[in-house]
Amino acid sequence: MKKLKQVRALAVPTDAFARIGPQVIDAWRARAAASSPSHLRRFSSEVRHVLLAALVFRREREITDTLVELLNSTVHRINARAEKKVTEHFVAEFTRVRAKSGLLGKIAAASLGSPEGTVRDVVYPAAGGEKTLKDLVAELKATNAEFARSKREVFKSSYSNHYRRGLMDLLGVLQFCSSNDRHKPVIDALKLIERQKDSSTTYLPLGETIPLEGVVRKDWMEFALHTPDKGPRRVIRTVYEACVFQALRDRLRCKEIWVVGADRWRNPDEDLPDDFETRRAEYYDKLNKPRDAKVFTAQLQAEMRAELGALDTALPKLPWVTIGARQRGGAIKCTEPEPQPEPKNLRKLKKAIQKKWGTVPLIDILKEAALRTPMLKALAPVGTREAVDEAKLLERLLLIAYAYGTNSGIRAVAAGGHGHTEEELRYTARRYLTAPGLKGAQVAVANATFAARSEAIWGQGTTTVASDSTHFKAWDRNIFTQWHSRYGGRGILVYWHVEKGSMAIHSQHLTCTASEVAAAIEGMVRHATAMKAEGNYVDSHGQSEIGFGLTRLLGYDLLPRIKQINTVKLYRPGREDEDTYDRLADAMTRPIRWDVIENNYDQLIKYATAIRVGTASTEAILRRFTRTASHPVYQAMLEVGRAQKTIFVARYLRDRDLQREIQEGLNVVEGWNGANDVLFFGKSGELASNRRDQQEQSILALHLLQAALVYVNTLMIQDMLADPEWAGRLTDEDRRALTPLFWMHIQPYGEVRLNMSSRLQLSAPTNPEPAPAAA
Repeated sequence: MKKLKQVRALAVPTDAFARIGPQVIDAWRARAAASSPSHLRRFSSEVRHVLLAALVFRREREITDTLVELLNSTVHRINARAEKKVTEHFVAEFTRVRAKSGLLGKIAAASLGSPEGTVRDVVYPAAGGEKTLKDLVAELKATNAEFARSKREVFKSSYSNHYRRGLMDLLGVLQFCSSNDRHKPVIDALKLIERQKDSSTTYLPLGETIPLEGVVRKDWMEFALHTPDKGPRRVIRTVYEACVFQALRDRLRCKEIWVVGADRWRNPDEDLPDDFETRRAEYYDKLNKPRDAKVFTAQLQAEMRAELGALDTALPKLPWVTIGARQRGGAIKCTEPEPQPEPKNLRKLKKAIQKKWGTVPLIDILKEAALRTPMLKALAPVGTREAVDEAKLLERLLLIAYAYGTNSGIRAVAAGGHGHTEEELRYTARRYLTAPGLKGAQVAVANATFAARSEAIWGQGTTTVASDSTHFKAWDRNIFTQWHSRYGGRGILVYWHVEKGSMAIHSQHLTCTASEVAAAIEGMVRHATAMKAEGNYVDSHGQSEIGFGLTRLLGYDLLPRIKQINTVKLYRPGREDEDTYDRLADAMTRPIRWDVIENNYDQLIKYATAIRVGTASTEAILRRFTRTASHPVYQAMLEVGRAQKTIFVARYLRDRDLQREIQEGLNVVEGWNGANDVLFFGKSGELASNRRDQQEQSILALHLLQAALVYVNTLMIQDMLADPEWAGRLTDEDRRALTPLFWMHIQPYGEVRLNMSSRLQLSAPTNPEPAPAAA
């Protein structure tokens, strides 16, 4: 908050960069951040002011976003802490009385045997004493209502004793707004509790207008209100404040309430393209969608009928899938595909490669990729003039990429035998190592790999990629570090998009609470490589009904492995199909509401266009489409997603080859994640920096290292298979499992020795223009 106040004191106008693209602003900001104060003083006043204004403009939005996320996580932390504490208490109460069914049986038998006796004489002895019955009564009181009541009490206590001051301070620096009058009560409630933040009274003043509807949930109303024997009803101040912050978090997360001066939490109206009305026809054509909503729904309805009909007809002949009402856990039962035969010659091939080229240092793999591809051209400086010799610059860029990509750090790399000091490497890193530059280098290596592949070995180019996340540990002192329940540790997530040939075409740095559905869509839209991606294999976490809806609008197939497919429901194409699919009846539910889609079709295209052209991130769009949102397009997007999901599930259950294809694609991502553990070895694989940009640079550098490894291994495999000794040795199983992502011949550790005159003997042509970087 102190940083935000300092930045705001500089008073950069909010519309200073209104007509300038975000990439230009980011370039100016990077140039200012990389320059020392003495360098900035050498610029003319006009240039200096623009660069510093861009830096302040971006920092203000970053800090605001961080504070909003801090507010959300704090309210969530209070709730999670209360639930954990109450759960532990109730578990202890439940375990206090053992063998309850036997105990109740004894009491019943004793009561029937002596119906005229007293409780003390008959029931107490049968129960084992009065204490046992008291414990049993205490346990029976642990109902859902009691649990919720206790949780609210702990929440209020935790908020009042520890978190209140910090949350109130956040209200003092963040300005909340809403474009929907429905949420005005929450805005008014925020102003009220801010006015009363210094109060020490138990109740809010009688003279204040206190919004309750839309602010205090029904299950909290009794807890927040006090009705005395005499006098008016009063609102308990601390309970009301806790309710307001919960309501604020719910509406912030779906962007019904937004924050002035933020970027990710800005006004959602700014996420949409402002020229949609004038370029509507062009945007429809770019998405390859009909302008008539009824034509769109008719196409979707026809596909549903075709896939459901095909599954209904083929079901008796499919031994791996059954659909029935009496099946345990759900109507659908689908067995896993049988294992594929093991390849026999791939281990021998890898040993032959190691014998021919020996154990290759990882830095030499990166060097070879740099000399054979234009990857280092993408690492342009943030400034305009550089006086570093090109040969020295090439070496420094390789060493820096290795330092970040292995997580060993510049200090450790500077100690190697190459003649570059730590100060020189750090200076070059500040000037050249940027996220856009690293992404451009990755794209260059990926495109070079696609161009170098032999179709006789790798087959025709694929149009599908698999995507999944992996967890990277980060030091606890980092405020961006979050606990991930699935991985059981603190850190960040990295989301990869990897094609069949083990080349990652996109990577993203995410928090542990980020949406994997949004990350999957973002990578398909923004990968920037020469590959034409038309399908995306994802795990269960990367799919949802909203995800199916968006991918349908964006024009590619979402192909997930659904973990609990037995519980999936198939939607009917229309009311006239009530009795059409008899064999699928137990797994079917209501018809799709086509009128909802048609009424909001233009808005659906508008949101899909916002993602395609990049006026907003996919995560920002998906925030509006959550179960707590009241956005009118939400239901329409859900209906599109339900229809598309029905089409996919019907096809998936029927097609065994598709099931294997998805499984094989996800196995490729797992292999990529396995390489992370080998190459990212520095500091035990933990991210030490508490700066988000440096974390992102480390992950992008790792991506570049692994892409270089795949590129060089591809050339090695092709050279080896061109040897007459290997002609015709690979079986179909070998070719199916052939991958260029292996590292048994790589030496990632040890002293870094960079020798530019030493080259790997590969028959593939060297890139004719290996210039290091644009000056």
